[in-house]
Amino acid sequence: MILDVNENIRLELTSLQHNEALFEVIDRNRAHLSRFLSWVEDMERPGHVKSYLQNCELLYRERKEVSFVIKNKDKVCGRIGLHHLNLQNKSGAIGYWLDKQAQGQGIITKSCRTLMAYGFNELGLNRIELKAATENAGSRAVPVRLGFTQEGILRQAELVNGKFLDLVLYAFLKQDWAG
Repeated sequence: MILDVNENIRLELTSLQHNEALFEVIDRNRAHLSRFLSWVEDMERPGHVKSYLQNCELLYRERKEVSFVIKNKDKVCGRIGLHHLNLQNKSGAIGYWLDKQAQGQGIITKSCRTLMAYGFNELGLNRIELKAATENAGSRAVPVRLGFTQEGILRQAELVNGKFLDLVLYAFLKQDWAG
């Protein structure tokens, strides 16, 4: 599955074919990504990414998540997905990361908007959440630009690099979606 964001950006359903390209982006961005993401240190070799991608494929088949690689001008530059899908309660949570060199171009905001459309229109979701570390100003700006409502702070909700981070919880409801 491919979701076209615009003429340059597209989201490709995560698969094993993305293994090497994703590893290269992760490896090049270790310091950048590990500030707020706990899994980076576990991706030491392409084989670790391959195992992760196999798990992503399994979660997709089980309808627990749908995740994509982000391509800008046919080059892998990050990942985005709807995670923690709960189809009974019609909810999910957006997660994303991006190559440092690709930041500042609106890629994540545009990709989130496309993913929200997919979640509301194709999956029938009613609620999409987004969590970002209180210290992660860049990630926190995305839900604000998209019109998410800040619902609160989850205190010491995520352990990253031996430190518990507070997370801001944002949510967007289908009733507020204009498409």
